[in-house]
Amino acid sequence: MELYSTLEHLLTLQKPSQKVEEFKTFYSRYLQGDINKEVIGTPLIFDKPSYAGHMNYCDQKEAPKRTKLGAVRGQILLLHSIAHIEYSAIDLALDAAYRFRDVGDEFTDDWLKVADDEVRHFVMIDTLLHEMGSFYGEHMIHDALFEASKNTQTLLERMAVVPRYLEANGLDATPLILQKLEPLRRDPMVLKIINALQIILDEEVDHVRRGDRWFHVACQREQVAPDVFFEIIERHYPQSLPRKIAINCDARKSAGFECHELEKISLIQC
Repeated sequence: MELYSTLEHLLTLQKPSQKVEEFKTFYSRYLQGDINKEVIGTPLIFDKPSYAGHMNYCDQKEAPKRTKLGAVRGQILLLHSIAHIEYSAIDLALDAAYRFRDVGDEFTDDWLKVADDEVRHFVMIDTLLHEMGSFYGEHMIHDALFEASKNTQTLLERMAVVPRYLEANGLDATPLILQKLEPLRRDPMVLKIINALQIILDEEVDHVRRGDRWFHVACQREQVAPDVFFEIIERHYPQSLPRKIAINCDARKSAGFECHELEKISLIQC
């Protein structure tokens, strides 16, 4: 089994269950050292998300909005949106390992570990959807995370946009969702959702931390100061910083953000 052709195959699989099972087989062999890392060919630039042709997707602005979390439909829409984030994150992690081939084995190890976490997160949320009589793909999904990968074809931009911006924003958003769910925790399903989200939140800190490390490596490689992060985010997401919600200062600090960065991200003292 060759590393990059296998990653390319995984990235083009359309069916979630097939991607999950084939990744597990591949990653087990990778951890055993049973993978040929010879570089053959050059990475493709994908023009469509892997789920194209299997699920209906749209612009993020047109995606279904979450309704009241006290209702079953609201809980399903919440889980569905999280399932999509986690499923998209599988491809984002795989694509990092597939695309940036000259960074080294530690980089590949990191992003395949992240992909393994995202697979586990996706399966956990998809299981809850099935318990509620739903499934991933029942509702319209958006392609915003795929667009982020397509638009960041350098290591510097990818590490800035995906882990340090998009995933770090998740560190802020998840606690707010947990706060809304907390009064409903007597509902056994809501308690399961709370527990799943807490696991994801705790483990996403590590993902952002890994991204922060490789962002700084990319800065050194390109001989630019880390504050280039703000230029990159402004270019891809104009006027999105400072954030208009409270940020998770503790989680962001644990993930590698400096205090002076947090002040620019939120305009508050952390």
